[in-house]
Amino acid sequence: MLDFLGELKRTNRCGELRGSDAGKDVVLMGWVHRRRDHGQIIFIDLRDRAGLCQVVFHKDNAPEAHAKAEGLRSEFVVAVAGRVARREKPNPELPTGEIEVIATRLLLLNTSQTPPFTVEDDTTAVEETRLRYRYLDLRRPRLAGNIALRHKIVLEMRKAMDEMGFYEIETPMLTRSTPEGARDYLVPSRVHPGQFYALPQSPQIFKQILMISGMDRYFQIVRCFRDEDLRADRQPEFTQLDLEMSFVRPEDVFEAIERVMERAFQVIGVKVKRPFRHLLYKDAIRKYGSDKPDLRIGLELAELTQQFAEGKQVLGLAGSVFGFAAPGAGAWSRKQIDELVEKGKAAGAKAVYTVKVAAEGNTSALEKTLGADGVKALVAAAGAKPGDLVVAAAAKEEIRGTEAAALVAGQLRLFVAEKLNLMPKDRWELAWITGFPLFEWSETDKAWVSAQHPFTGIVEEDLDLLEQPERRGEIRSKGYDLVLNGYELGSGSVRIHRQDVQARVFRALGLTDEQARQRFGFFLDALTYGTPPHGGIALGIDRIAMLFAGEKSLREVIAFPKTAKAQDLMADSPSPVGKDQLDDLHIALKPEAPEQ
Repeated sequence: MLDFLGELKRTNRCGELRGSDAGKDVVLMGWVHRRRDHGQIIFIDLRDRAGLCQVVFHKDNAPEAHAKAEGLRSEFVVAVAGRVARREKPNPELPTGEIEVIATRLLLLNTSQTPPFTVEDDTTAVEETRLRYRYLDLRRPRLAGNIALRHKIVLEMRKAMDEMGFYEIETPMLTRSTPEGARDYLVPSRVHPGQFYALPQSPQIFKQILMISGMDRYFQIVRCFRDEDLRADRQPEFTQLDLEMSFVRPEDVFEAIERVMERAFQVIGVKVKRPFRHLLYKDAIRKYGSDKPDLRIGLELAELTQQFAEGKQVLGLAGSVFGFAAPGAGAWSRKQIDELVEKGKAAGAKAVYTVKVAAEGNTSALEKTLGADGVKALVAAAGAKPGDLVVAAAAKEEIRGTEAAALVAGQLRLFVAEKLNLMPKDRWELAWITGFPLFEWSETDKAWVSAQHPFTGIVEEDLDLLEQPERRGEIRSKGYDLVLNGYELGSGSVRIHRQDVQARVFRALGLTDEQARQRFGFFLDALTYGTPPHGGIALGIDRIAMLFAGEKSLREVIAFPKTAKAQDLMADSPSPVGKDQLDDLHIALKPEAPEQ
């Protein structure tokens, strides 16, 4: 028979009690994690979000409570009144391991079906089952800890933003579709048949309008939506710290964000060094093969195109070659090197070449093409030492405006670093990447498109290149990214605040005045009313929490995430809706095409 809580009030959470609480009368409430029946004595581990506490029921001292405890099972909800006592045999692996609660009263508040998996960190349940029963999954200490960590990160961010004079201002969730590189989630309007809102991919235009409005410093912990294919570090709905500042240079944004990140890192007890390192985009690509380099790893790339010059025709190479020296990997087996080569091919390599470096002589199939002296020159150019493995890659095809071979070598660099354990988990390397190109070449469109978004500012010296299509790839933006251990935490820029410059950028993108007005008309109107110079950034809170928690997937730090197919298995979403709802929205569904 179930009990009512009545006037009983919780005094402590289960994971809070320590040795100094011995002798204290307490009331705990939570879930039965584990039960051990020794006849005259019953032990239960009681769990809430703060942790576990051992509760003891003595038949002699509290016969009624002991009798009730005989019927307890995992995940039953109970309230326990009793006195804290020191354990005879402390459990050093448990924060509450010095004490136990000697129960005098037990209330059974609710029962539970047998869970589909054990509510423990070492559960063997597959992710699909965990997501379907997410309310049980979130009871596991690791996930509960991740949610707590996320809360603390956001709280410190809010405090830091307030201290720097930012206003937290909400922007609309229902707005117009303004393409930003991914598909919009569209929301049909019932009162305006045939018209649609879009869920925001970001508050970009609204936060810029807030600067025009004189708000000066804005921030928001905001939910954003992008209808795109998912990966481990992507979700269709995500949360970001979004901010914008007036009358700023990039350095002002850097300072604000560094203060925010400094506070966030304090949550995990890490002191970060300010100012953060700066890297030009082109240097990041050529040195590390990535615009979000993992700087915990050494393994800087070297361009080896010249060293391959003699064998270029025989090897069928048309573009550049980049590579690096993998320390101590000269002892790798044939199988390990084959795995490396396959990784390179998957990353777009035309070919991956290796040299095993030894004091008595180098070993490489390249000797047939480059000769022994050529291989020696290659080893020297890569900076390799005896015992190392030189890894070099050429790309299948050159991508206009990029170092394709460097990008392939960058993927191999990460693969090798992981195999050699060169990514220490307790090391945090933050860096600003600057000097991004304003445009990137689209093979699909056969045209230059915005590398970020069309409101990104331009380095003043490059303005005249806007009207020179052949040099458009040389135009530098005032964009910047913040990266951490191989992940992009956020992207931002100083914006275009002059309507004449904005019009020139739209023309360079091939937009007519009519098309620009159709997409961004209200924003272009706002630009004509005294827009101050301004800039900002957005940081991915999900990704920061994932890294701080040491997780591999965003789903482990989001309370109710979607699957890789953008489904919510717990809520069974997305789901069909009735014809009456569709009729209200003036929507008719197309019949599915018959299977061929």
